[in-house]
Amino acid sequence: MVRGLAGDTVAREMAKRWEHDEGTMKLWRASTNFVYVLDRQGVRYFLRFSSDEDRSMEQLTAELDYMRFLAERGYPCVLPVPSSGGNIVETVRTSEGTYYGVVFSAAIGAVLNNETVSKRQCRDWGRALARLHRLSCEYEPGLYRRRGPEQILQWIDGVLKRHPEEREAREELYRICLWLQFMPASRQSFGLIHYDFQLDNVFYQADQRSFQVIDFDDSMYHWFAMDIASTLADTECRIQREAFLEGYRSIRSLEPETEEELPRFRRFGRLYSFARILRALEHSDLVLDDAPPWYKGLRDKLIAYCDDDRGSFSEPW
Repeated sequence: MVRGLAGDTVAREMAKRWEHDEGTMKLWRASTNFVYVLDRQGVRYFLRFSSDEDRSMEQLTAELDYMRFLAERGYPCVLPVPSSGGNIVETVRTSEGTYYGVVFSAAIGAVLNNETVSKRQCRDWGRALARLHRLSCEYEPGLYRRRGPEQILQWIDGVLKRHPEEREAREELYRICLWLQFMPASRQSFGLIHYDFQLDNVFYQADQRSFQVIDFDDSMYHWFAMDIASTLADTECRIQREAFLEGYRSIRSLEPETEEELPRFRRFGRLYSFARILRALEHSDLVLDDAPPWYKGLRDKLIAYCDDDRGSFSEPW
């Protein structure tokens, strides 16, 4: 998770590829991806990069192709900014590994939160996701295709094989694999989803009652219901959830039997989150002495998240 990042060396080398105001680059957040803010002529941009072990060039290309498709059809999402060399993606190679970086424009709009978001805003939120799904039904991938549930479950299996002590997670993986084998899929129910359409990734534009969307890095092929489940994962208020679903249904149909499956889609999300954190924490204790100052706090937070996910696997199916 922290390999090659001591002293922000990769970030500094990556940032050189884009013109920016000196002294404005700083860490924004870190997990599988590392995100830094930087300014150019006073305008905010976001540099995102990750190791090729975590994100391949093919998956990154597929993500950017989907964003281009959405923007061409008028869907409000941020776009990548070409580097000084005219490249959308830049590569930095170090002795520790290879990193791929992209710079995105900043989103326009207000940041909402689950405590104060109104019913009207929740309906608009649901409509925004439904419009995304409606466009996804039309989308044909280019040369590369984003991963689907089969590939993700195989990846989870590979992580858990390195951690045989995680028996509850292994049992949860078996249950989810069995369940998805019998889940019907069609062009209207299955397609490319955002996967992380929560309020920290959508920015509200009140005058247009729309959201500008960021962070398509987790986009995947899945049932559209998975997108709804992951979007509402942190929304505990029944009124907000119902308003969101009302907005969604005003654009796309949502069958009652699909709604009944949302808790199980949430379990897929928890297991995937658990495996990603487990993967990120591998060997993380070996680099504490050489890590940047922010690293220990992030590591402790990820361990706590992992513990929370672990406890959910014993809940009744």
